[in-house]
Parts: sequence; structure tokens; C-alpha cells
Amino acid sequence: MTNGQTAAGFEHIADVFDEVLADTHGHGAALHIRLDGTPVVDLWGGNARPDVPWTPHTSSVIFSCTKGLVSILIGELVDEGLLDLDAPVTRYWPEFVGGGKETVSVRAMLAHRAGVPFIRQPLEKADIIDWDRMVDLLAAEAPQFEPDSTYSYHGLTFGWLAGELVRRITGKSVGTFFSERITGPLGADAWIGLDPAHADQVATLYVEDGYPEPQPVRTDASEFERLAGEAMTFGNAIPRRFADPGIGWNDPDMRQAEIPGAGGIASARALATIWSATVSDREAISLLSPEVIHDMRRVQSIGAPGPGVPPPWPRWATGFMLSTAVRPFLSPSSFGHDGLGGQVGFADEDARIGFGFVTNDLRLTPDPRGVNLVNALKRVIE
Repeated sequence: MTNGQTAAGFEHIADVFDEVLADTHGHGAALHIRLDGTPVVDLWGGNARPDVPWTPHTSSVIFSCTKGLVSILIGELVDEGLLDLDAPVTRYWPEFVGGGKETVSVRAMLAHRAGVPFIRQPLEKADIIDWDRMVDLLAAEAPQFEPDSTYSYHGLTFGWLAGELVRRITGKSVGTFFSERITGPLGADAWIGLDPAHADQVATLYVEDGYPEPQPVRTDASEFERLAGEAMTFGNAIPRRFADPGIGWNDPDMRQAEIPGAGGIASARALATIWSATVSDREAISLLSPEVIHDMRRVQSIGAPGPGVPPPWPRWATGFMLSTAVRPFLSPSSFGHDGLGGQVGFADEDARIGFGFVTNDLRLTPDPRGVNLVNALKRVIE
């Protein structure tokens, strides 16, 4: 059953959310949409865990939506004059050298062009929950393609790369800076590194439709293609069945670690409120100046990426995902990021919209739920 409310004129979105909720295998989901700082859609339903209903404050792992939140933090540093997007990464992180990495700009790194989408050395869980270990490995890693010659999605490494810039500039971990700069002032239920005091607030993840089988690697595959299959597991660090009970992203150790490429946790309300604060001055705080938004929203990576990735392909700005046919946002003025399994968060500057959808019923095949909700929003406001 759907709980919550919609503003007058937005009822159609509730009808579509009812359909989404009916398709979650008895698990849960939530949708929150803000128009110029005012909630116009606040819906939730289903279960966070067996016999534990979803509530307005239920939070869930948002996977790569976290990258969008880290990119907002980067933009805040740009606004303060503390970070130059076109400076080399080494200006802030001198150890990030070797194989041409020393030439990579911050902007190129944030556009998935740094050449280190994975680490060659197989890792264990103890490695990826150890911040210093991961950034030292990335600083020493020889690039897997010539930096800035093309792009390849830095699915997990993006978070440590961007997060280390935050740490070098502010002296604070990315999770601490996120809390102080964004979630604390906004009163938002979101974390990069979960506070254990809020563990009961977080939904259990499920994959009901099965995990895809690993694709066989061709005998003539390049090193890049052979290693690309490990980009989301890092060897034994993250199990392939990453949402089984008590392991992977259901593991308390993983949730409490700062893994800003994929490990953020947020409620739909929090996600929408954070994005709303980038395009509306009616939230508790405002994030990102219009000048920084326009600069960071410019396309940086488009078309065919590195080898082994079939179309359709995304479009990347400076850290932000842009609207495409495969992941449509509201309009060309939208910027945000989606997340594995169905999560979606974005802002739209022209419409002054903040949008957040989260679910613990993860889909690892084409998933129409977020697309249908965005299309319902388009129908309402156009």
C-alpha cells in the first residue's frame, strides 16, 4: 500500500508509483519530488525488512547516486575558490603520478578519463574499507589506458579519487565534509559512511530476479577487457552476490565504511532535498552557484567509451550524469546520477526540481521503474 501525499495536480505520479510499488516483490520503495523547495510528491510503501514497514525516514544504499553527491561537494569547493577543475590532480594530490596520470586534470578525472577504472591487484574486503590503503593503491596504479585519451566508467574508483581531493583540500574525510556541509544543515537522512546509531533505519537489500552470470572473456581479450569484469568486485572484496544476507552491501562493515563511489545511504526525501538545494534558494541552504552548475554540467565524455561496452552509452559532465535515452532525466537542464538496482537522484535547473527515488528491490536487468516515474513527472509539469 502506498503512503504519503501529493500536491494538487501531481496525482498521476501517485498512480504510477502504485504500479512501481506493486512490482517490488513485496519489498519497498520511496519517491520524493520537490518544486522550488516545496514537497509536491512524498510517497513510500512496502517493507524495509521482513515485517518492518518502509517509513518516510527509511534509507537505503543508493550505489552510484553517491557519485552525484560527491560531485556536489566538489562544486562547493570550486565555489569557495579552493579547487580549480582544470588544474592537474597532482596540485592537490602530489602522489597521483606515473604513466601519464600526472597530466590528468581534476575535470578529466571527474569525467571518468583518469585511466584507473579498476585496480589490477585482487583485493579483499579489508582493503576497500581502508581509505588510506585504497588511495595509496590508486596513486601507484599504472593507468589502464592513456589518461584523457578516452573514457571508461570508474564505477568504484571515482569515489576514492574524488573523495581524496576533498580530504586533501579540507583536511576532512569525504563523509565528514558531506555531513558538515550538506546533510547537517539540511537535516537530511544521508550518509557516506553510515553512523551505526542509524543502522535500524536502513533497508535490507534484495535481488529477487537473480544475478547475471559472469560473461566469458575471449581468449584474445586485452588486459583491459580481462580486468574490466572485476571493476565492481575488486577480486574478492565485494561478492558477486552483493545483496545476499549479511554480505556485500548488506554487511554493516561495508555500510559504515566511506566508499563514495557506491556506498552512500539515503532516504528518498534526503536525496531529493539535496538536489533541490542546488537549484532552489528556498531550502535551508543553497548549494552550488549557477556559474558552477553551468560549468560542471557541460558534456565531457560522450560516445563509445573504452573497449567492451556496448551501446547505449551515457553522457558525462564533470562528475554529473546527464540525461540520455537510457537514463532520461527531466530535461536538458537536468544533472544528477543514477544508482545500481533502480536508484535515481537529480536536479533540474529550469524546473527547479529535486528528485529522489530509492528502492531495496534491486533490478540488474533493464529497469523501467525510474524511467516511468520521470516520465510521469514530465507529463504533469509540461
